[in-house]
Amino acid sequence: MDSLKNYPISLYEALKAKSVISGYLSASPLYRYENLSQFLNCNAYIKHENYNMTGSFKIRGGLNLMSHIRQNHINGVVTFSTGNHGLSVATSASMNNIPSIIVVPEGTPRAKVQLIENAGAKVIEAGSNFDESARVVLDINENKGFYNVHPANEPLLINGVATEFLEILDKLHNIDAIILPLGGGSEVAAAITVFKALKPAIEIYAVQAKASDAAYVSWKSKSVCERDNTTFAGGFATGTAYSTTFNIYKNSLTDFVLLNENEILQGIALSAHYTHNMVEGAGGATLMAAWKLRKQLEGKNVVMQFSGANASAEEINRALNLSTFRDGQVIINGSE
Repeated sequence: MDSLKNYPISLYEALKAKSVISGYLSASPLYRYENLSQFLNCNAYIKHENYNMTGSFKIRGGLNLMSHIRQNHINGVVTFSTGNHGLSVATSASMNNIPSIIVVPEGTPRAKVQLIENAGAKVIEAGSNFDESARVVLDINENKGFYNVHPANEPLLINGVATEFLEILDKLHNIDAIILPLGGGSEVAAAITVFKALKPAIEIYAVQAKASDAAYVSWKSKSVCERDNTTFAGGFATGTAYSTTFNIYKNSLTDFVLLNENEILQGIALSAHYTHNMVEGAGGATLMAAWKLRKQLEGKNVVMQFSGANASAEEINRALNLSTFRDGQVIINGSE
């Protein structure tokens, strides 16, 4: 099983992953929005990863990994997550007839547990937090021979996610810049893997929550750091950078934007106003980041990525109560 952890990450492997994933997924849409283009003063394109099954980009990595799990006759897979990662692992494992166990902390909302169970996984509630849940994952990994799927330090996940960026180049040859949310970093690492090989002039911007800024601080210091992790936005909610993805993005980003919690909510509101999509905080954050970067991006062909649509009802309600949803304008002082 260790050989999969050391698998190469490359354009070649992304192309191989594309042939695997195309048997399960159609290319997600890439749409240009005229009203959003006028608002940001650039040619604004959205890559709709929120339209994938499971509602996020992560299913790409899951499907690629499971094809290798199946070929290596591994007993099953295990991971810990209450969000897009766990849902992706559960769904892609089920599609490949591979047993899966998702460990979640005790007290996880029943709705999240039900979603993962419906995808075909066995859910174990254990521990009061993710650190304690992670120890249960290690026990299952050792005792049952299940493969421990890390959310970021997983080359086959990154190669699978990279297919998204091959699709973008298929549709938009003259892309100038892309903005991506960065939590664990698999998506940013995947973009760099593809674009630096095929279109090295493309500007790659990352965006993260100021309340969970481990990747940003690591990027600034050029070393993996741990930080407080308090954001409401699940796609950003990590307290550390991860070595596999960090080593790819640490010297390859054009710039990195931080957003406070209200700005993340405004990103959700902007997404709803200009594209009529309800997205999660990490996905909508790309629009808010584009607004902050609007001088650098003026007149360029810019792709913003909607990474997922799995926001809670409470998050959506808070976002849609902002005036940003009604008038499409950013609240400059960050609060109402």
